[in-house]
Amino acid sequence: MTVACYTRVSTAKQNLDRQLTSTQQYAEDSLGASLADIEVYRDKSSGTNTARDAYQRLMSDAEAGEIDAVVAHEVSRVARSISDLERTADRLREAGVELHIVSESLVMKPDEEDPYQRALFQMLGVFGELEARIKRQNIREGIAARQDSEEYRHGPAPLGFEKDDGRLVEGADYHRVVTVLEQVAAEEMSQRAAAQELDSGRKTIRRAVNERAELYGL
Repeated sequence: MTVACYTRVSTAKQNLDRQLTSTQQYAEDSLGASLADIEVYRDKSSGTNTARDAYQRLMSDAEAGEIDAVVAHEVSRVARSISDLERTADRLREAGVELHIVSESLVMKPDEEDPYQRALFQMLGVFGELEARIKRQNIREGIAARQDSEEYRHGPAPLGFEKDDGRLVEGADYHRVVTVLEQVAAEEMSQRAAAQELDSGRKTIRRAVNERAELYGL
């Protein structure tokens, strides 16, 4: 059996080791694969869509018949929306490829239709998408609440933002900024490392996390 271990993190500073250990151990223990049977696909990019190099290569290899099973650590590593999850599952099933999600103990096999497993898979995707939408709404409300203050009207735009005729709008790197700040808030990345990642000062990072959290959905 040829097993594809798919791993993804959002930024170059994040470490894939935990996902690699989890998926490879699962492939060996649960699927009986040897190291020679395992192919690792690594992405370092956002999961908000499927335009990722390793993901695209994974799906191409699966549809070419080069893979028997795909293993991911958790559903959110594959996609962040229910539509992308559904498309991924359907493409793998049509290609005759199994899909295994380690942390949620989900197994979807092309020759077995388990309504419970599929419903759980869909539910996890719905919750992930709902969480993302709630976060976006909170961010919009946070921006609106601060638009008219003197600091935001006359001062420089906050990290990740630009000004358009005096109004705050998301900059081109906004989503990257949010991803990094989320790691700082969760104590998964130091302020110093975040400052290097975003080419800013530690004071700016500290202020974004402690004083402007609502602008980033933290």
